[in-house]
Amino acid sequence: MGHWVYLLRCGDGSLYTGATDDVARRLCAHQSGRGAKYTRSHLPVELVYQEELCDRSAALRREAAIKKLSRGEKLTLVASYENKSGGTACEEETGR
Repeated sequence: MGHWVYLLRCGDGSLYTGATDDVARRLCAHQSGRGAKYTRSHLPVELVYQEELCDRSAALRREAAIKKLSRGEKLTLVASYENKSGGTACEEETGR
C-alpha cells in the first residue's frame, strides 16, 4: 500500500500539507471537522494536490520538504498538478 502527501486549500485560501496512507479517508476526516486542529478552524477544505510515495518514511520526508516551500512555490506545485491531471485533485476524488 502506498503512502501519500497532499495539499488542501482551506476556506480562507490558506494551504495545509499532510501525509496519509488513505487520501479519501483523510479528506473525509478533514471535511467533517475530525481532521487536524488547523483544518477544523479553516473549513471548508478542498484537495488540490496529491503525490504517491513508496513508503511512510518517504511521504513524511516529502511532507516536510513541501512545508518548507514558500506559498508561491506551493501554488506552482498545485498548478502543475492541475495542468498535468486536467483538473483539480478534488474533482478526481469525487468524480466531478
